[in-house]
This record gives sequence, C-alpha cells and structure tokens, in this order.
Amino acid sequence: MTDPTPTVPETLREDSGVDGGPSYLRPMPPMGIYETLYAFQDAFGKPMGEPDTHPWSQGYPRTEQIPGGPKMPSTITVSSEDRLYPKSWGLPALRQQIASYYCQHYGASIDAKNVMVFAGGRPALLSVLLFLQKGIGVKIASTEYTPYYDILERLAVPYDLIESDVENRFCPPIGEYTTKGTHDRTMMMMSNPCNPTGITRTGADIDALVAAASTPDCGLLIDEAYELFHDPPFSALAHVEDIDQTNIFVIGAATKGLQSPGIRIGWAIAARHHIEILGNFSSFGMGGVSHPSQCYALELLAPERIEQVRSAVPTFYGSQRQRYGEAFEKLGLRLFTGDGGFYHWCQLPGGMTAAELNGRLFPAGAAILKGNDCDMRRFGSLSPLRNFFRFSFGPLAPESFEEDIKILARALQI
Repeated sequence: MTDPTPTVPETLREDSGVDGGPSYLRPMPPMGIYETLYAFQDAFGKPMGEPDTHPWSQGYPRTEQIPGGPKMPSTITVSSEDRLYPKSWGLPALRQQIASYYCQHYGASIDAKNVMVFAGGRPALLSVLLFLQKGIGVKIASTEYTPYYDILERLAVPYDLIESDVENRFCPPIGEYTTKGTHDRTMMMMSNPCNPTGITRTGADIDALVAAASTPDCGLLIDEAYELFHDPPFSALAHVEDIDQTNIFVIGAATKGLQSPGIRIGWAIAARHHIEILGNFSSFGMGGVSHPSQCYALELLAPERIEQVRSAVPTFYGSQRQRYGEAFEKLGLRLFTGDGGFYHWCQLPGGMTAAELNGRLFPAGAAILKGNDCDMRRFGSLSPLRNFFRFSFGPLAPESFEEDIKILARALQI
C-alpha cells in the first residue's frame, strides 16, 4: 500500500490557511491504521506493501488467483456508453447480477430495485447513516471495525456501546443489540464476520436481529464485507422474508471475497423505498460510480465464476487461519479469533502493548493493527485493548508463513 499523504501532525495543523491564517477546513485525523502506516514509513523508509515489507496490518486479500480459485479477469470491454455518466443507482446489469447472486445462494426475495451500487462498502455505510431520521440512535459493540467510530462521530450520529471484551470473548449476547436503547428508535450496527475479531453471527442470532429490524422502531445495518471468509459463506439475507417490510440494510462489496479492493465497488441491499432515497442522494452527492469498475465487477460475479469463488475463498483462508493460529498459540499469544474473516485477534503476553510490539516490528519491515484502534471508546494508550492486536493473513502468500513466524517470535521475546 503506497500513500504519500503527510504525517499526522502536519495534517492536523490549524494555522495552515492563507498567509498562515486558520484553515477553512476543520482538522481531521486519519483512520487509526493510517497513523500506523505513516509511523511505519517514517521508521522503515518505505511504505507498507513495498518489497521487503510484511503487511500484517493491512485489511486486504490476495489480489491474484488463490489455490482452487478462478483466474482474475485481466481485461474488460469499455464501449462509448461506458464513457457516459453512470446511473445514480448503478449499472442495471450489475444491480440485477447482485440481486440474482443473493437469490441463488441465499434464497433471498429481492430484485434489482433492492440494490444500489456504491464506490466501496464504506460509502454505502456512510450514506445510510447520513440519512437516519432524528431520534434514531445506533447500538454497536465496543470492539468494532475502525472507521465506524470516525463515521458516527463525523456525522454526529448518537450511539450506545455494547460491551465486547474478554469477559464475553468479544461476542456480546444478541439481546444486547435487540433490546431498546437510550433513543426513541434504534439502528443495530455490526460487521459480520466481525472486523477485527472474526466472530460470525449465524442461525438464531441472525433470526433475532432480523425479527427486531422488522419492527417500526428498530433497524439493522449489517456489513458483510467478509461474507465469503466463513465456511460456508453466510448472509443475513438468508433469514429475511420480505426486506421491503423491514429497516434492514445489508452491505456487501467486491473488496474482500472478490479480491478486488482497487475497483472500489460495494453495494447496499434494502427496501425499495430506502434504495430510492439513497439513489436520490447519489444524483447530487455522488454522481454514480465508475462504469469501467462496474463492468469489472460484472465479470467477477459471473455465475460460473462465483461458484468457484465460494468454494476456494473459505477453503484457502480457513487453512491460513488454522495455520497461523496454531503457530501463534505456540508463541504464547492468547487468541480470541472467531471462524470468519482473515484476521487473528490476539492478546499479548507479559503486559506488552501493541504499540511496543510495533516498535519492535517496524525495523523488520512488519506492522500490526493496534487493538486500541478498534476500541469504539477511543481511550488511546489507556484502552483495555492496548495489549491486543489484529494480525491480517489476508494478503499473505502461503510461502511467507515461516518468515512471518520468525519475525513475530523475535519481536515477542521479552
């Protein structure tokens, strides 16, 4: 990952306007992982992702063919129509392909009018939260995907935190989501499988969430970016009978399981009247999504191809999860990892903090995501997650395993 953005202190200067006056823009720190990336580049002299670096901090998959998986498309055909402005809701053929995918594999009762295409999963999440009615508050676990905090805070969406910690093994009782919060109405929000823990909600848990979100005073915003990294792949849409009668929003993307984060394609699936609102927003606030990227996503979702993907992705990443997990436990790490995603959620031994671990890893060209960056309370160095870290095996080739373990073993020596 190469990013020439300046280091954090420079981006937060308030006196960087014209002639040294105050800036016209409010200061905005980067997402926590980027602070690690900038610190790594300062220490190592290269951006993470360059040769001789080890991107354990990175939340992306391998972008080349994996064992048992199909080849990645290398070309697309772009016509004169693809150079026109895109439609606000997305390419009709792609919307239909996405709907057909969920109908075929999860028995969903949706069509193209329940689907809207975004430039990635996060814009979809942000757009849904942007248009929440007044009086609606979010309920969300205290250990969650790092940008959720930034999105909720910048949009000034009120939220209640649900304890997600060692005591409940980062798997809060589902009733903590479905019971009434401190606001008139509730939007339950979660990543499933969870980033950073890999905890995956299925079966009765999802039934309870769907039932709650089918009532007038409750909704569900569920981020399924890691859908294909559970064996078998899982979607909440398998439990939804009529999404048009719910306040359920299912977010998916080509970023992870389809191995194409660079095309920036994601989607929201929701009731038709909700999709209409989001499309109206796109007409003035987004202007649609790149046609060539949508054409590439169509290739990725080809029915014969997706069958192979749904088999290869959970198999390959399941073996990686097991392999690294066994080695980590031998190193003295305590694991709280679930059975989804491509991360290990690890507790360090001996009181070591994740910041201290990164200080030892940077000279070796490696880095991890600090646990306190996943703390929705943002307690920083005082966070109860300060001695946790997220290790990503998403981008790692199988042949890097032995070197990865050697580097981590050296850094853990106290």
